[in-house]
Amino acid sequence: SAELCLLPALATLLPPLPGPGGPGPAEVGLGALPAELQAAVRAVVGDLDALFSALGLREENFAVGALSRIIAAELAGYAPARNRRRTATNKASVVFVDRTLDLAGAVGHHGDNLAEKILSVLPKLPGHKTDVMVNMVELTALQTTDETCSIIAPGCLAQPNDPAAKALWESFMNLKQKEAVMEARRHLVEAASRENLPIKMSMGRVTPEQLSSYIKLFKNNLKALENHCGLLQLVLATVQTLKHPQTSKWDNFLAFERLLLQTVGESEMASVLNQLLPMIKSYNERTKDDYTCEDFLVLLVYIYSVVGEIESGKELDAAEEEVKKALVKAICDEPEPSPLLQKIT
Repeated sequence: SAELCLLPALATLLPPLPGPGGPGPAEVGLGALPAELQAAVRAVVGDLDALFSALGLREENFAVGALSRIIAAELAGYAPARNRRRTATNKASVVFVDRTLDLAGAVGHHGDNLAEKILSVLPKLPGHKTDVMVNMVELTALQTTDETCSIIAPGCLAQPNDPAAKALWESFMNLKQKEAVMEARRHLVEAASRENLPIKMSMGRVTPEQLSSYIKLFKNNLKALENHCGLLQLVLATVQTLKHPQTSKWDNFLAFERLLLQTVGESEMASVLNQLLPMIKSYNERTKDDYTCEDFLVLLVYIYSVVGEIESGKELDAAEEEVKKALVKAICDEPEPSPLLQKIT
């Protein structure tokens, strides 16, 4: 979007976590990093220099976090970057921030944002880090309940050639979910009116079913389908996200995170873990509303990120052991572990 540019090539770059005996958060130079990470840092510096060259920037670097300081220092001393800064006409301040300093933000569910939900719940477009697969079967005469139907190519979110879709995507990113869904309806109604489709405008709350009924109007009109294909993909993504079971879980996450924040403030970490323990259920005991193993890993990352430094003690050690045991059992009982769990185990 106009305000946000993602660099998926750098998606796997994470600062090394300080482990026992590993480099601490104190100043470390590039030489102290593992060889693979050194190569990644040099690649980032080269990529950023190319980006800043294209934008004609003369940058001033600021850094928050150990790895960010290394990258900022490398960029400052990089020979091509020094040459570029002598001739560039535009000035910019660049702030590097270590991703591990905001894990609570990455795993929290506080955003009332449709774009975030779409990117979180729909399956990734193969080979892409920042785009999703939108099921297009609804726009065809093929009626199948098979989720993995691969006869129809999936749609996606990137619609650079469709001005209406681009405008709608901006509102998905910048508006609250309720407003964004209303924008989706408005764009659909405008497109249908332009194509003289028999649309009945209704006021009040927008439901996924209502959006689906509007989309079906385009189905048998090939010209209308072609003219508004980008827009229809974004609205289909909205419908599929709103109906997705993970979206209804989103509110459970949010409620639980708020409860945890209150509990952490009032009591010890051990009692928070003990609260969590009975909720960790194996595959056979779970209903669709219960948390999965991944959900718990996300919650644990959230709790430990929010709490910060923790005083270790017998009670906490015992509580942590119980949670570990329950999680290991749950992970071992998974009939088909997800790629993430396979990677972890």
